[in-house]
Amino acid sequence: MHEGLLKSWNAGHARQSIIAFIARVTQEGGPEYVAPAARIAVFDNDGCLWCEKPMPIQVDFLLRRIAEQAEADPALREKQPWKAVYGKDQAWLGSIITRHYEGDDTLLKEAAEGLLSAYVDDEVEAFSAKALQFLLNARNPALDRPYLKTAYAPMRELLSYLEANRFTSYIVSGGGRDFMRPITQSLYGIPPERVVGTSVVLEYREKDGIGTLVHTSKLEVFDDGPNKVVRIWSRIGARPIFAAGNSNGDIPMLQFATQGEGASLALLVTHDDDVRDIAYTSGAEKAVALAAERGWPVVSVRDDWAKVFVD
Repeated sequence: MHEGLLKSWNAGHARQSIIAFIARVTQEGGPEYVAPAARIAVFDNDGCLWCEKPMPIQVDFLLRRIAEQAEADPALREKQPWKAVYGKDQAWLGSIITRHYEGDDTLLKEAAEGLLSAYVDDEVEAFSAKALQFLLNARNPALDRPYLKTAYAPMRELLSYLEANRFTSYIVSGGGRDFMRPITQSLYGIPPERVVGTSVVLEYREKDGIGTLVHTSKLEVFDDGPNKVVRIWSRIGARPIFAAGNSNGDIPMLQFATQGEGASLALLVTHDDDVRDIAYTSGAEKAVALAAERGWPVVSVRDDWAKVFVD
């Protein structure tokens, strides 16, 4: 069972629900046994596996590039999101994701041109190198910790626990697929081919017989809400039996994982600890209400985690 791997989890309903579920699906000959090939788990990333406040990590990465563009071209300073970045309008910037989780994408659409153009024409390898360099060196401004040290220790332990019980875990995130891939193996033990996320349209170009793959300024898919379920099926080809998320955008994924035949489990992480973490409820209200209705275990950062961040 390997429950000793969950060392940062306090005894309580959430931890016991995980252990009991694993016991049921791994008991050979038991009524709810699931063959290892079908033991599929999916995890959101921002706010579930690593901290997403005061802003998602990739947003910081993109905004730094937009700031460089606004500094170089004064004309851009009259358009969003360059205007907000150059003018340090934190209220406007901070409300983009909050309003998205509330179902209002007005600001997200307004910001899309800038966000999508930030790394246009970058070859995929060059973008990966820039993302990795940022992730290895940048810090969370509110917590004053390196971004990679804001990964949640209990969730990383949960990934290891599932792997020890012959589960295959995937990241299914609204964050950028190519932004996350350089770090997921070392940070979570999840290889890049098991990262499903938002992506831009890629374009193959050839010059002097040498082929390259580059980022364009067109969005291929924003991997949030119902799109998470579509991408799970298109990339994995199976219904998960375990899912973990933290926001309204994860509801379709949590429902999809728990509405198939046989045993299943959905977890909802709630951020209620403003001492060790950053507490917030905005963008998760519907998910919290649905968890209570469906009986999904709710993971309280304050009550269920003895330790919050990785060392």
